[in-house]
Amino acid sequence: MFRLIAIIAFVATFVGIAAYCLISPCSKQCRWTPIAVLGRLVRVFTLLLSRQKLSALGILKKLVYVLALLCFVVLAVTGFYPLLVLNEHISGYLMMIHATFAPVFAVCLAILAIMWASNNRFSKNDWPGLQKVLSRVTRSKPSTELISRSYDLSQKIAFWLIISLALPLILSIILSMFGLFGTHWQELLLATHRWTALVFAVVAIVHTYLVVRTQMREA
Repeated sequence: MFRLIAIIAFVATFVGIAAYCLISPCSKQCRWTPIAVLGRLVRVFTLLLSRQKLSALGILKKLVYVLALLCFVVLAVTGFYPLLVLNEHISGYLMMIHATFAPVFAVCLAILAIMWASNNRFSKNDWPGLQKVLSRVTRSKPSTELISRSYDLSQKIAFWLIISLALPLILSIILSMFGLFGTHWQELLLATHRWTALVFAVVAIVHTYLVVRTQMREA
């Protein structure tokens, strides 16, 4: 059941992102050639090729983000590959790699939550993003300013979802390592970790896409 839902969720996420790239008004303004996309992806993954001079704190924030992104990729591959592709539970070397990168990822998330919280605060300037949603329902054309603000709002929502999902994601697996719970609760904790990881991965992919899109608009 989980395997089928996970496959559908990932396929729907990537198909949805691809479809949005084609129908979004911003696609007419951004260059989507292979070279342009590759250049923006490199810029996003390094996050150090900014036009302005970065402070030491700014470089640290970007390095932590890159490390968290790399850890997420490793954890997603080692966690979902055995189940989705091999139809097996994670074990062996994949489990060792997963367990090694997990605490590093947790520390990076904690640092990002502290350092990026201020930039992701919701304000009254975010409400025009809702006007864009309403304009699509009423089929009226939104302004470029509203589109830009809606992307900012989407990134903020995705960011706080990631931070919120990180708590049950981390606690569920940590608590399952202690002998404080019986078999039923152990299974419940593992199921919580698995389903939370699926939602977390989907939200993280969407957030990464929004970051890539922002970089391409600013290029």
